[in-house]
Amino acid sequence: MLMYVVRIYSGIVVIYCLLTWIPEAMGSKLGRFVAKLVEPFLEIFDRFIPAIGGIGISAIAAFFVLYLVERGIGLLAQLLVGM
Repeated sequence: MLMYVVRIYSGIVVIYCLLTWIPEAMGSKLGRFVAKLVEPFLEIFDRFIPAIGGIGISAIAAFFVLYLVERGIGLLAQLLVGM
């Protein structure tokens, strides 16, 4: 169940990344809602990873962390079920 939440959140991050390419979209209700969900998480990475050429790469780090969390949850589930 928790793995699916991480996957859904990863999808929301993808939607956010796509919406940032369209300035008008970020001003829409959907854009503001997605930004409220994603920006606090991405700000963690923005503190440590500077933008390159004006392009923020914090989303790449966020995807990597979400992937590691998903894999960790899967491994933990296998360990608990295997006992």
